[in-house]
Amino acid sequence: MTMLFQRSSGILLHPTSFPSQHGIGDLGKSAYEFIDFLQQSGYKLWQILPLGPTGEEHSPYIMNYSTFAGNPLMISLEELAQERLLETEEIIPLEERDPNQVNFEAVIPHKTLYLKKAYTRFQEQLDQHPSPGFEKFCQKHASWLNDYALFMALLEAHGGQSWNNWEPALAHRDPDALKVKTEELKEAIAYQKFLQFIFFKQWEKLRQYSNKKGIKIIGDISIYVCYNSVEVWSNPNLFQLDSETLEPIYIAGVPPDFFSETGQLWGNPIYNWEELKNTKFAWWIERFKATLEYADYVRIDHFRAFEAYWRVPGYEKNAIKGEWIKAPGYEFFDTLKQQLGDLPVLAEDLGIITPEVEQLRDHYNFPGMKILQFAFGGDANNVYLPHHYIQNCLVYTGTHDNDTAIGWWETASPAEKQHFAEYLGYASPDEITNINWVLIRLALSSLASLAIIPLQDILNLGHDARMNDPSHNHGNWRWRYQSSELLTQELSDRLFKLNQLYSR
Repeated sequence: MTMLFQRSSGILLHPTSFPSQHGIGDLGKSAYEFIDFLQQSGYKLWQILPLGPTGEEHSPYIMNYSTFAGNPLMISLEELAQERLLETEEIIPLEERDPNQVNFEAVIPHKTLYLKKAYTRFQEQLDQHPSPGFEKFCQKHASWLNDYALFMALLEAHGGQSWNNWEPALAHRDPDALKVKTEELKEAIAYQKFLQFIFFKQWEKLRQYSNKKGIKIIGDISIYVCYNSVEVWSNPNLFQLDSETLEPIYIAGVPPDFFSETGQLWGNPIYNWEELKNTKFAWWIERFKATLEYADYVRIDHFRAFEAYWRVPGYEKNAIKGEWIKAPGYEFFDTLKQQLGDLPVLAEDLGIITPEVEQLRDHYNFPGMKILQFAFGGDANNVYLPHHYIQNCLVYTGTHDNDTAIGWWETASPAEKQHFAEYLGYASPDEITNINWVLIRLALSSLASLAIIPLQDILNLGHDARMNDPSHNHGNWRWRYQSSELLTQELSDRLFKLNQLYSR
């Protein structure tokens, strides 16, 4: 049996949402101030989203170039200046139209300019004396880093075109063609390795600081990887692809649900589970090990796909015409457990959950997720209502896929509002003020051993601060808060009192 989590609470916040002078959150000063705030407020957990480098629309789940690499846009320029790879006076802040939104179109060229400058300085330093840290990093992570750096260099050389549109010899990974390109793109490859070295150096420093303050980090493994990623390009046999065109035969999604009447068509390629079984799930086990190098726990996104997954033919335009296919969940988690011992895993078990999915989750004692925003449609049997919770679960006011608590309340139906009011002992919804704080209190007071609150709900933010709306592909993943000054002592005291009150 895996560990039962101690009663505690945490905040959900992706690093891109930190304030900074460069248009996107990074691993610098604001990150450390946030960890101080967590500690002072009595929190013991910080939940993040996947940290990988993102492409079009910047979803860390659907559009990431690698599941092993870190996103260079999160590198702190100020930290680079401390390492004398940049001069403090040469770093000019990015002029922003809206400090509450990441404008990727402006951020990418702005940060790339400085990252390339830092790389040039790094190379100059290497000419003077070698960097054992860099060499050690490259050796330790060679299993994914070499392919990743080559993939990113090739992607840039092909103007961002998906790898299946590269010359056939490169798309099919002909060894001679790869050798020629590796030599030709030597400089671009070295630059990509430098970015990963710096990212993980900064992250490791931040994680150590966090752990010293008593804060554990909940990392995230997205169930699928992006088609235009190094993982699919370098391991095509692990995915259901056409052997000639290399196009996905089937793609991932979910059937119609709460978020969308036509389902969600994610477009990610489906795994070739037979081949994965033949390798004793080696690639998946490496994924878990890599995640646990930068996080203390792992939340598995779309856990239900380990029991059965929704498979849609590659040519479909929505997710309606799919089918459920069984996956080797028990075999996989047994193998993972043999490799890792107790599994520090949290299961995102939302959506269409069958008794078989629940059995798989409970067999390994993984905590499942309860969402308070889902609790008040329906009647007393709604499983998201707190009186149904068991101890070994994780409660949220809402996740990164939900609206903020205030945004949810503004659009909730009259019946939902009335149900909520009666459940909490109000005569009518009109009596309720500060809905976000009512939900926060409800989460913290529940039996659930873990309670996670998105920072947006703590900062009293409305619909504009929503991180992701799964029914739209455009404009998500951009929210950030303006200043660390919003994390006031008064707010910290209020949260500390609540955490104490409910033994968190």
